Amino acid sequence: MRAWLRHHAHSLGATVRRLARTPFAFALNALVIGVTLALPLGAWVLVVNMERLAGHLGADPQLSVFLATDAARADGARVEAALKSAQGVRSYRFVPKDEALAEMKRAQGLAELAGSLGSNPLPDAFIVALVPGDAPAAERLAAELRALPKVAHVQLDAAWIKRLEAMLRLGGVAAGLLAGLLALGLVAVTFNTVRLQILTQRDEIEVSKLIGATDAYVRRPFFYQGTLIGLVGGLAALALVAGSVGVLNGEVGRLAATYGSDFRLQLPGLGDLAAVLTFSSVLGWCGAWLSVSRHLSVIEPD
Repeated sequence: MRAWLRHHAHSLGATVRRLARTPFAFALNALVIGVTLALPLGAWVLVVNMERLAGHLGADPQLSVFLATDAARADGARVEAALKSAQGVRSYRFVPKDEALAEMKRAQGLAELAGSLGSNPLPDAFIVALVPGDAPAAERLAAELRALPKVAHVQLDAAWIKRLEAMLRLGGVAAGLLAGLLALGLVAVTFNTVRLQILTQRDEIEVSKLIGATDAYVRRPFFYQGTLIGLVGGLAALALVAGSVGVLNGEVGRLAATYGSDFRLQLPGLGDLAAVLTFSSVLGWCGAWLSVSRHLSVIEPD
């Protein structure tokens, strides 16, 4: 067991020293892998932040019920009774037509228009705050209210959130497909890098086999090489995405401020970042394994 561990440590150290002798080539390979991984990682970070924004905007979905202009008090009482017994209603507020007209007169730019009206054209209305996260229940409630007498219009203000969520799910699937395709590119880069290293060390490998080195002994340094290339490439991808998020947050902050918000783009948590590094390392190992399996099998000592 100790000999096995010593050889692993020796293989890792030899791999690091070999990569250090060609820093430019190693850095270039890592940068290629980093750019390759940064594309799907950046798309994923964007989708996650858009989900945060959608959750923030949709935290208090509303439903507005407008009565007909000739609705009587009993019609409003009927709507109120339906709201009291409905599930998914957090609270509601009745807005009489006179109060709505008064608010219109206080609104900037609408005072002259409201003052020129001969009579009040606004209807009585209910503003309903819904429990978030249950879009089907909100749609059922809206349909029930539309069926009540003297209900002129029901507006579900959170309907656009549902469309946004569907777009975000589409974006998540697209980011996953992009990650899968570019992962093949990462494996191909590692495969070619390890292949070149195997060809460079062909004579050394033949000598090692002549003196009794096993296939596992010969393969181990190349596995470490692929894993290290994938790991450093993952670190490069994280650095590229973090830098991009930092640059974009300046403009995002200015845009959010115009809406009275302090929203900023955020990187995933440490657990997700560790998963990205693990994923890139595993892909590097897979590329090395494919290359070693393909090329070492044809190298035999004369």
